[in-house]
Amino acid sequence: MTGAALTLYTTPWCGYCHRLKMALKVSGISYHEVDIEQDPAAAEFVGSVNGGARTVPTVKFTDGSTLTNPDVSQVKAKLAEMGTG
Repeated sequence: MTGAALTLYTTPWCGYCHRLKMALKVSGISYHEVDIEQDPAAAEFVGSVNGGARTVPTVKFTDGSTLTNPDVSQVKAKLAEMGTG
């Protein structure tokens, strides 16, 4: 995860995840992707920040804050707020 601006929790079948990954790539924002179907601890984390729902995409920033199903402008705004975007 070194050098990644954020952690992106996804599943392979999630269309919203694919859309966000493309937008992050186009924007030059680095991320570490975690498939919650392959990582039970990640699935538990996602559920813990989404009221028990394993909603993806969920983004975790280096300050520990999260966004659920954000668009790229929300991600950019949070990174700018943190001084890393």
